[in-house]
Amino acid sequence: MHELLRPDEMAVADRLAAEDGGSYRLMLNAGAAVAAEILSRFTDAAGYDVLCGPGNNGGDGYVVARLLAENGLDVRVWREAPPPPGTDGGRAAEECPLDAGPLADFRPAGGRLVVDALFGAGLSKPLEGAAGTALERAAAAKVQAVAIDLPSGVSGASGHVLETALAADLTVTFFRRKPGHLLYPGRDLCGETVVADIGIPARVLEEIGPTCFENGPVLWRALLPRLRYDTHKYRRGHVGVFGGPPTVTGAARLAARGAARIGAGAVTLLSPASALAVNAMHLTAIMLRRVEDEAELQAFMEQRRPCAFVLGPGFGVGSRARRFAERVLSGSAAAQSAHLVLDADGITAFADDPAPLFEAADKSASTLVLTPHEGEFARLFPDLAGEEALSKPERAGHAAVRAHAVVVLKGADTVIAAPDGRTAINANATPDLATAGSGDVLAGMIAGLMGQGMPGFEAACAAVYLHAEAGRAVGPGLIAEDLPEALMPVLRDMGAARSYGPERDAASR
Repeated sequence: MHELLRPDEMAVADRLAAEDGGSYRLMLNAGAAVAAEILSRFTDAAGYDVLCGPGNNGGDGYVVARLLAENGLDVRVWREAPPPPGTDGGRAAEECPLDAGPLADFRPAGGRLVVDALFGAGLSKPLEGAAGTALERAAAAKVQAVAIDLPSGVSGASGHVLETALAADLTVTFFRRKPGHLLYPGRDLCGETVVADIGIPARVLEEIGPTCFENGPVLWRALLPRLRYDTHKYRRGHVGVFGGPPTVTGAARLAARGAARIGAGAVTLLSPASALAVNAMHLTAIMLRRVEDEAELQAFMEQRRPCAFVLGPGFGVGSRARRFAERVLSGSAAAQSAHLVLDADGITAFADDPAPLFEAADKSASTLVLTPHEGEFARLFPDLAGEEALSKPERAGHAAVRAHAVVVLKGADTVIAAPDGRTAINANATPDLATAGSGDVLAGMIAGLMGQGMPGFEAACAAVYLHAEAGRAVGPGLIAEDLPEALMPVLRDMGAARSYGPERDAASR
């Protein structure tokens, strides 16, 4: 269940499912699913306070309250106003035998579980009045809480908190998760998230056509490079990594090792003359070549025909970075263009005028991948970074379209976006990855996968996921140098190292 549905898409799923079997059936199933989770986890609570809103989320709450009461538990229902008559919520309220108290009178008590059935994922404005006050009181009392669908006050589309929200120990959502379940700060407020089957058939996804996904192997495993027994190193892809001056050579070497460990058959570090000796002392399997200017870069591309490049880690900011990037993407009659991962300094180099880069990417037969953190993203796309109404996937998606590139907007909830509208949210990262050089390894991994013939979006998704798995395998004390080595058992577990089969056309470029 890797598809993520925005609140408006989930409304379509509900409508389509209701046409098959009735919307009230879905409400009964939703309430039963939540009640079952509560009964399996929170039976030691002193009592249960169910906060019901005026819509379908509140209707689910009335079903939960009735079922808990039927199990002999101490249940109280609180509401600001009853659901409109004739609605599913109104019917659920009528069938609930408990008298509802005014929400304004709700006072959380120690040991009691709060069930947040106020608004769920559909809320699009800050909570006001008694509802907001009730959640603030519950948060201040630090009570245990279960949220139905999504903690009220958290945007299902963006994960943003709309002024106030109650952190849940458990969130029970239905059919598919929303982006807000995976995007911060919403992810923190959901606690454990359970996706319950309430009878919505999977075929409704065909009409919805979701474009946002949780990143995971289901998106890209089938496209991972597969080796043949008769392969050789250049058939496995050749990646070039641009290096910088002698004092900052480590970043490029980290990227080069990332490309090599992810499976690229040959990796060459392209070094200025001043850093050749420093790099030579540290390199073994990675090849080394002097590249000072465009002529030397052109000669390398013609002679060695690399499939992908990394430009940016420790490279420096200036016109040289811009010229090299545009040359890689444009190619020439004698040397085809190559895929390009632009990271760190390579991104900042275009901050004042990104138009030539975007134009080169639009015209290129190869793929440009941008890997900014939030600060670098703001330098390249200041208008998008400052648009608070946009979710992180929307910002990354708009940037991908504008740049004609795959955009990897990094962070605890890294988002990968393609120009065709697809986005993926990564959810397996560890804070141990927040260390210098980690992003350099990731840039090399993306280039390494593209160099082996993997499409740009899938290569970026796979690299982000595998990078996080490597970080989780190392754990506390991780430094960036650990990541390339940690990839080996991760890839082995993924089955990539033993997956022999038809070869991808990485060497035909």
